[in-house]
Amino acid sequence: MDVSGSSKSLPENAYRKLEAGEQYTPVVPASTIVPELTAYSLAWGIGFAILFSAASAYLGLKIGQVFEAAIPITILAIGLSSKKANALQQNVMIQSIGSASGVVVAGAIFTLPGIYILGLAEKTNFMQMFLASLLGGFLGILLLIPFRRYFVKDMHGEFPFPEATASTEVLMAGEAGGGQAGLLLKSGAVAAGYQLISQTFGVWRETFSTTAFGWGRSVSASLRLEFNMMTEAAIVGLGYIIGLRYALIIACGSFLAWYVMTPMIGLLGKGVMVNGELIAVPQILGMSTGDIFYNFVRPVGIGAIAMAGLIGVWKSRDIIVGAVKLASQAGKQGAGEAETERTQLDLPMNLVTSGLILTFVAVFAFFLFSVKVTLVQAIVGLAVVAGISFLFTTVAARAIAIVGTNPVSGMTLMTLIISSVILKAAGLNGPDGIVSALLIGGVVCTALSMSGGFVSDLKIGYWLGTTPRVQQKWKFLGTVVSAVFVTLVIMMLAKTPGFTGPEALAAPQANAMASLIEPLMTGQSAPWLLYMAGMFMALILEWTGLPALAFALGMYLPLGINTPVLAGGLIAHFVAQGGSKETQAKRKDKGTLMASGFVAGGAIMGVLATTVRFIGAHQTGDLHWSVEHALGMTHWVEENPLSAVLTLVCFIGLGLYLYLGARKVEE
Repeated sequence: MDVSGSSKSLPENAYRKLEAGEQYTPVVPASTIVPELTAYSLAWGIGFAILFSAASAYLGLKIGQVFEAAIPITILAIGLSSKKANALQQNVMIQSIGSASGVVVAGAIFTLPGIYILGLAEKTNFMQMFLASLLGGFLGILLLIPFRRYFVKDMHGEFPFPEATASTEVLMAGEAGGGQAGLLLKSGAVAAGYQLISQTFGVWRETFSTTAFGWGRSVSASLRLEFNMMTEAAIVGLGYIIGLRYALIIACGSFLAWYVMTPMIGLLGKGVMVNGELIAVPQILGMSTGDIFYNFVRPVGIGAIAMAGLIGVWKSRDIIVGAVKLASQAGKQGAGEAETERTQLDLPMNLVTSGLILTFVAVFAFFLFSVKVTLVQAIVGLAVVAGISFLFTTVAARAIAIVGTNPVSGMTLMTLIISSVILKAAGLNGPDGIVSALLIGGVVCTALSMSGGFVSDLKIGYWLGTTPRVQQKWKFLGTVVSAVFVTLVIMMLAKTPGFTGPEALAAPQANAMASLIEPLMTGQSAPWLLYMAGMFMALILEWTGLPALAFALGMYLPLGINTPVLAGGLIAHFVAQGGSKETQAKRKDKGTLMASGFVAGGAIMGVLATTVRFIGAHQTGDLHWSVEHALGMTHWVEENPLSAVLTLVCFIGLGLYLYLGARKVEE
């Protein structure tokens, strides 16, 4: 895979802040012209967009997790191009086009199945759902382009970009071959084998929890305290790439939610003495610790995310104003464009501005003629989509840049609440109002998902020297293809096995959206006080100097996800201790490569393991079929506390492998 004029490794300053006057030179310098968009990269990009749109939608609706398509696509692209010359930039384009699948899926399956769940299928059709995904994807791309330079160039070294880092390391390992590729494959194989034994064969648990033990269940029931930790290699790898600072802030958000707020609320079940009188809420006594978190504490996290997003918008006001000014002056541009180096060429701003205007007009026409609301209601719907998409585009991009996780479901919940309240005030309620609000939510959800995912693609391109304009132009095609196939899959699955009934797909996010929006449109209330508490909490965090968004994400995401992220961050911290600066740099590079292997191997095996489970369930007719069930391991895993001990031991062993491997470098 010879790339003329390029290096075979990332520059030393790829991941750190630049010194005053220092410039970052990508792997393929701006002066070097190599093939990017070719018939080969276009065909494989579209092919992967189709394949992963269907796979991601099915898996996401079944288990509630939309897997990141970028890394599997990257690895497949490298395998296909092993003997192809000048393949690096073509592989970047394959990844960029194909990865549209994952982000469009996330936007669609979080909202649109809610229409079927609430029994309103007759009020929607293919074109409505397709346009909701398509227009949202286009908005996400167009709204992010003016902020590309800020996130990927101006803030170089400020954000860890964990997903983009993992994909870039995979691409460079394939490009360099030899030791780097071998180390990546080895660590990826270790992670894949670990996940295979855990997820597929069920030798140990996927999640370690203190509730596996009798004493843990007693503590959870009486004190509402429990510890959960997913033991997935991919999440540990992400935590390593994120680093200790952000991992610890995220974990602190979880610790506040699970070890302060949840026990406080749980105490009300038993009762609190007030002036000699016992005041209790009996309903809370019957709730599990997890139920208390999801019903009372997580809404606080959603409010905190919303306010942290608004704070981020305010702090980025100069960048936003600059982007608006650039758009307003679009017609005067063109003369100076020739002076811009290739690796900083975006789509012309006049084209971006025109595209935004046309997309907003299309959104308005979509609401007026396809959703068939009144003129006033269409204007209201457009205002909600435009306002929230514009405000939270930078929030989604920043969240992906910091932790690799887009809080799109939390922001979509806020969108549904706001749009439902406003639409109801505009006279739209009942079934028509529910469908309208879910379609609006689908547009916004896809826009935020796209902007968050696309910033990773652009960062990969920045590190490697891809022309941003080429990535931006062809991302639209990936979005069109993904929107078509996601909609087809949703409509197919709505018929069999369906979203309601005994054999229904879980569709947890869509069920949550449906359960939220129905009472709002029928006159019931939302937990406004909990949202407000989260908003004030974000303000306090900001005043104390802590990154409010990272902390809010910790409150919103389950404890089981954030604890392995912290474990990865701690490993990264201890790997860097001791030795010269040169030794520390070598350890960091090696650890990052191994962590990227963890992300890649763990993600691919997770998809394969889930696919095997689905095939077995389809063949046997048992929706709960699994390999561990077929092998008779279920009893051991679910009922024997020793399996939890084994889980913890194996997880520690995985962490030691990463730690010792990263530390072992030539002095």
